[in-house]
Amino acid sequence: MEIVFRKLIQDDLDVFIEMRINQLQEEGAVPNLDLKPQLYEYYIKHLEDGTFVSWLAIDDRKIVGTSGMSFVEKPPYYSNPYGKIGLLSSMYTLNEYRRKGIAKELLDRVVNEAKDYDCGAVQITASDMGILLYKDYGFKKNENFMQYTF
Repeated sequence: MEIVFRKLIQDDLDVFIEMRINQLQEEGAVPNLDLKPQLYEYYIKHLEDGTFVSWLAIDDRKIVGTSGMSFVEKPPYYSNPYGKIGLLSSMYTLNEYRRKGIAKELLDRVVNEAKDYDCGAVQITASDMGILLYKDYGFKKNENFMQYTF
């Protein structure tokens, strides 16, 4: 096994989206609609305008791990004077490739992308499986986060 890391390109979207859907369902999401059209639309748009970046882990031309970082801006605040935030998503590794350091390498690469984009923070909604990875990396839990869903 020789893992190679590279950035996501539009030609990878079929596999990337399948892995994203698998990740969401593994985390407990109920597949009550076909999410593929919205995912394609999102990734194509944001890959083109540079507000989404993803690193992939490849083993012999097979995508075995994914990551994603969406860049958003909000009004500046004291702990983030530029208002830029990286929203981490799509952290997923195929079962047989887990516990080999792949997720940590992918995380490091997308966090560095956020740093290069001048983000003042990176945020994630973590699955139970991912919490240890993020805590070990240095993420801190923020008790203030709330969400309203329509």
